[in-house]
Amino acid sequence: MTSKTGPGKAYREGLSLIHVMDMFATEQAAREWFETQRWPHGTECPRCDGDNVAAVKSGKPMPWHCRSCRKYFSVRTDTVMAESKLPLKVWAVAIYLYATNLKGYSSMHLHRELNITQKSAWFLAHRLRQAWEDAQPPRLDGPVEVDETLIGGKEENKPLSKRAPSGRGGRGPTAGKAIVVGIRDRSTGEIRAMPIEHADSATLQGFVRENVEEGADVFTDEARAYIGLRDAYYHRSVAHGVQQYVDGQAHTNGIESFWAMLKRGYHGTYHQMSPEHLHRYVSEFAGRRRWREHGTLAQMERMARGLVGKRLSYEALTS
Repeated sequence: MTSKTGPGKAYREGLSLIHVMDMFATEQAAREWFETQRWPHGTECPRCDGDNVAAVKSGKPMPWHCRSCRKYFSVRTDTVMAESKLPLKVWAVAIYLYATNLKGYSSMHLHRELNITQKSAWFLAHRLRQAWEDAQPPRLDGPVEVDETLIGGKEENKPLSKRAPSGRGGRGPTAGKAIVVGIRDRSTGEIRAMPIEHADSATLQGFVRENVEEGADVFTDEARAYIGLRDAYYHRSVAHGVQQYVDGQAHTNGIESFWAMLKRGYHGTYHQMSPEHLHRYVSEFAGRRRWREHGTLAQMERMARGLVGKRLSYEALTS
C-alpha cells in the first residue's frame, strides 16, 4: 500500500504501480483475483448458476466444467472479457490505470504502457468503460443539482472538413459541440449524466423524472425548460444570467465541478470524444467520481465486478 503521508485524500488506501505489478505477476494470479471478485463464495456456473462445478486440470477447453449443465466456462464467460485474447494480467493492470487516473487514460498511453496495439488498446478502453454503466440504477432521493454543459473543441482548432457549417447555427459558442445533462445527489455524491440532442423541457424534465424520486429537492439554473418540475418536486433555481451562482441552498456548484473534471479529461487526455461514443466517456467520468471516496483496490474490485453480464463486440463498437 502507498503511504498516507502525501498530499491529496490521504485517508484513502492507494496502490503503487509496483505493488500492482507484484499482485499480477503471473496469469494465474490475475485469474484467481478475477475469480475472487466474481465468485467470492465459491465458483458458480455463469450459464446455469449451479455450484456443482469441477476444475479442469488441463484448463482446456476452459478451466471449469459444470456437472449440472455440462458446459465449460471461465471467469471471462459472460463478461466484456469474453473472446478477448489479451492476458488477464493485462486486463487487471488496465483496470488499475483507469481507476486511478482522474482525468482518464488515453488508448495511446494504454498501447505504450501495456505493449499492445493501439487498436487493441482502444477496444480495451471502451470495454472497461462498460464497468461504470448501470442499466437500471435506483432513483435518487436528493437533494439534487441538475445542469447541462457543452462538450467539444474550438471550431478554429479543427480540420476544415470537421468544422460546423457557417451561417445560422454554425458558429458561436455551441457550434460543433454536444450537449450533456447531469444530476448530482448532494447526499451521496452520485452522478448521473448522458448526452442529449436538445435541451428542451421534454428532454430535461424527463431525465429528472427518470432519475429522481418525486418530492425531492431539485436545484437548477433559471432555464425555462425546468419550470414544470414544480409539479412533482420542490424546485429552486439560481439566475446565472444575472451573475447569481449561490442563493442559500440553491446552487449547482457540485455538478459544475463534475463538468470541470470531464472537460479537463476532454482537453488534457482524450482531445476529442466522438459523438457516437460520448456516452461511454461520460459514464467513465461519472463512475470514477461515484467511487472516488473508496481506496484504489476497492475501486478496482468494483470495476472487475462491473464487467460481468455485459458484452461489447468490436463490430458493435464500430458499426
